[in-house]
Amino acid sequence: MASESEIERRKLLRREVEDRAHAEEVARMPISRSQLAEMFEHLDHALVDGCDHTNRFTLAFLRSNGLAEATVVPWLAEYGGFCDCEVLANVEEHWGKS
Repeated sequence: MASESEIERRKLLRREVEDRAHAEEVARMPISRSQLAEMFEHLDHALVDGCDHTNRFTLAFLRSNGLAEATVVPWLAEYGGFCDCEVLANVEEHWGKS
């Protein structure tokens, strides 16, 4: 059985790896955190009548803010954002926290 100091050392190492992975994830974001928060707010209002399972509101937001669809849309899909409601549910679940 590992000593208490060894258990703490392992926890610290695991946290360092997780922090490094998160920093790499943040570094490759094609949209700023503030723009992403604005997009979530936009989608929250746009989807009051439901989702048509396209990303038309997401695309409208990207276009109106001069953001590159060619990089942002695939990045959203990596987090399960294949349509507007999935961007709001899945991507916000991962990135909506500060």
